Amino acid sequence: MAEPETEHPTGQASEPGPRRGRPGHDQETVLRRAVDLFNRQGYDATSMGDLARELGFTKSAIYHHVPSKAHLLAEALDEALDELTAVVEEAVTHADGLSAEERLRHTVRRSVEVLVAHQPAVTLLLRVRGNSDVELAAQRRRRELDARLADLVRAAVAEGSLRDDVDPDVVSRLLFGMVNSLVEWYRPGGSVDAAVLSDAVATIAFDGLTRPAPHQS
Repeated sequence: MAEPETEHPTGQASEPGPRRGRPGHDQETVLRRAVDLFNRQGYDATSMGDLARELGFTKSAIYHHVPSKAHLLAEALDEALDELTAVVEEAVTHADGLSAEERLRHTVRRSVEVLVAHQPAVTLLLRVRGNSDVELAAQRRRRELDARLADLVRAAVAEGSLRDDVDPDVVSRLLFGMVNSLVEWYRPGGSVDAAVLSDAVATIAFDGLTRPAPHQS
């Protein structure tokens, strides 16, 4: 198991906040490479030494570029959660005359687009297990989003747009379980682009697979 490395080797706590990387390795590059490594090896199994080798730094030099492994994890999880929170916030607070069902459909579509645009960060978010304060905080934020989405499902049920014989909490988990499953197989640059994919997920989720009966005159 990788050693916990949250402090500078001198024993002094590292200062939080952005740091300047060496040429060719700005902060964004360091974060992207770290997230990819966490997803490949697992966060707990990845040490700062592993990340240093990935970036071509010495183990001691990497602390001049990033304060800690936990800082990188927090940055990645916030990236995913901030985007998803913005989607839910838009659906809940900016109705603009739309029905609850329309807002729920829009949320599903936008969630797919967020996953596609931020797939490595969302993948990492879905894999955290609450083994640190950073992970526990991310899980709390996810639960808050789940609760708000379940409320939107309840509103759609109450207006008569959705069936009322399935628990709204279950509906919410199933809907966004479908969205989250995309991290396991979707690959950017493939034959299906984000817009087509988001429409497909929303159509299957809300309209099902059964072919509509032909119209009887």
